[in-house]
Amino acid sequence: MTSQLEVENLQAGYDDLQVLKQVSFSLQPGEIGCMLGPSGCGKTTVLRAIAGFEPAWNGRILIDDIEVSSRKINIPPEQRNIGMVFQDFALFPHLRVEDNIRFGLRGMRKREQRSRIQEMLAMVGMLAYARAYPHQLSGGQQQRIALARALAPAPGILLLDEPFSNMDVDLREQLAREVRNILKQENNTAILVTHDQNEAFAMADQICVMNEGSILQQGSGYDLYHRPANRFVADFIGQGVIIPAMVESPTTVKTDLGLIRGKHNIDAETGTMVDVLIRPDDVVHDDESTESAIVVEKAFRGADFLYFLRLDSGIEVLCLAPSHHNHKINERIGIRLNVDHLVTYSRN
Repeated sequence: MTSQLEVENLQAGYDDLQVLKQVSFSLQPGEIGCMLGPSGCGKTTVLRAIAGFEPAWNGRILIDDIEVSSRKINIPPEQRNIGMVFQDFALFPHLRVEDNIRFGLRGMRKREQRSRIQEMLAMVGMLAYARAYPHQLSGGQQQRIALARALAPAPGILLLDEPFSNMDVDLREQLAREVRNILKQENNTAILVTHDQNEAFAMADQICVMNEGSILQQGSGYDLYHRPANRFVADFIGQGVIIPAMVESPTTVKTDLGLIRGKHNIDAETGTMVDVLIRPDDVVHDDESTESAIVVEKAFRGADFLYFLRLDSGIEVLCLAPSHHNHKINERIGIRLNVDHLVTYSRN
């Protein structure tokens, strides 16, 4: 049975070093969450605390409304009904695939074990490999077996600690989508830890962006990209530049790119200078436009070019254009704004 998870004001660390500072979030049964952030931000420590490997200094962790971690309580990992998929998969090299999956089913009768193993192998598309050894499998296949082994005992919550980090970039995103489909099929509550935003976008319902032991923002990938709560989230999620602007009205600012209007009120008075986040998809290449910029640099992305453009004022912006618009360095091209989400920050 899938479980509900609540983390309330969690503080934790190692020896005398505090890593987590008032971390709070929750997941409903069947929801997939993600702890996303740079190396050393504390995301793996969150996972270890939920699993029961690290005690809570303060705050508490509840699974299905039962307190499993606090200053006074630390229920052992084996009693928390939690499964884990590790970065290196941790498959037993001397055991065949079916025996790796059987490892977590030792309390079942043999007939039930065989049925569950077959069910898990079918779910991850690996029925033909039941008698293979881990070294005979590709990285992606090993990842599927590690997932099947973790899901076989039907844990209430599944924890995934950077499970795709040893794979090439293209395979990571593909596997993230596959794992999401499997977890949704099983209605599993799960948490992914990663530093790769594309993995997070492909897999998670809710993403917590972390830095220096704190959650800076929690939301969907769409919200984090279009409505980042602060400069760190804006910089960490996606690409973009921050340019100066003057507030013209509660929903309008004036920039070197022209007037930008948004749907929500700006938290600053008229006439105040603010900073505005401009994403590459906010700047549209348009040969008919009277506004233009110089191509300073470009990066081919297959379907698109990412252009680095310099305005006449000297300010640089990014522009994402279809790859059949192939312009040269130092060429002047027409641009126009297409900003839907106006994101402003007070100036430093």
